[in-house]
Amino acid sequence: MDAATFAETLAAHGLPPLCKGTPDTLQVNVGYLCNRACRHCHLEAGPARTERMSRVVMDEVVALARRAPFALADVTGGAPEMNPDIGHLLRELAALTPRRIFRTNLVALEGREELLGLLTSGGWGIGASLPAVNAGQVDGVRGDGVFERSLNMLRRLNALGYGQGQGLELHLVSNPGGAFLPPSQAAATKTFRRALDLQGIVFNSLMTFANVPLGRFRSWLEASGNLEDYEASLRQRFNPQVVCGLMCRNILSVGWDGRLYDCDFNQALGLASATAEHISDYQSHSPPDEVAIPVGEHCFACTAGSGFT
Repeated sequence: MDAATFAETLAAHGLPPLCKGTPDTLQVNVGYLCNRACRHCHLEAGPARTERMSRVVMDEVVALARRAPFALADVTGGAPEMNPDIGHLLRELAALTPRRIFRTNLVALEGREELLGLLTSGGWGIGASLPAVNAGQVDGVRGDGVFERSLNMLRRLNALGYGQGQGLELHLVSNPGGAFLPPSQAAATKTFRRALDLQGIVFNSLMTFANVPLGRFRSWLEASGNLEDYEASLRQRFNPQVVCGLMCRNILSVGWDGRLYDCDFNQALGLASATAEHISDYQSHSPPDEVAIPVGEHCFACTAGSGFT
C-alpha cells in the first residue's frame, strides 16, 4: 500500500489543510551564489550559480516593507554576502522592521568589515549555520579548515557584541551531516554550549532542523541509497502538534527574481504562493480566508519532531 501523502496525513489527524495567515515575516532570498556547495543544500547553492537579486527587485522589497507591517525581516541566500547590492538592502530594511536577521555560513563574512559594520549598526541579528562542533564533521561538509575559520568568525562576532546580551542576537543553526534526523534541540544546545564555551564563544540560541529531501541533499540520498529510508523516518516522526505553528503560515518568501512563495522549500520546487505570483502583484497584506498553501512530501521534514516553527 502506498504511503499517505502529506495532505492525507493532515486529514488522518483531524487537521485542516494548510492555509495562509497574515504574514509577519518577510524572507528575502538574494540569490543562489555561495562560496560553499554543502551536501544538505535544498537550493543547490554554490560558486557556479548566477541567480542574484537585482537592485530593482530589492527596491520592490523595500517598497513592500514600507507599506506592510512585517515584524521580522529575514535575509538569506545562497550566501547573501556575495550579492554586490546587499549593503543597499540592509540599509533600507534596517528602519522598516522591528526585528531583522541575516543568515550566514560564517566564512562568507571573512574580510567583510564594511558589511559587519552595517549589520551591527543596523541591529541585524545573525543566523549562523554551524553543522556541528566537531572539526571533522564540519570540514567534511564544507571543506578543509572551515571549522576553525567558522570559530574565528564567531569570536569576531562576539567581539562586536553579538551574543553578549547587548541587543545583537547570535543564533546558531545546525543541520545533520548525513541521512539521519537531528537530536533534540535541548540536548544539542547543551553540547554546543559546552564545546563553544571552551573556545571562548557565546551565543543566544541553537536551532536544530531536519534536512529537507530536496535539491543537492535529495540527489545525495538517491545516490547513496538512503532516500526511501530517510523519507520513511520523516513520516514516522510526524508531529501534529507543530502544524499550527509552521512557518509557511505566516511568512512571505521572496525569491531572487521577485517571485513569491510560502517558504524557502516551496521556492526550491517552484511552488508559487497563491497570494500573488510576483512581488509587484502583491496587494493585500491580509489574504482572503482559506487561501491554500501548496504542500508536498517535502513538508514531512517540517513536521518531524520539533519541526520548522
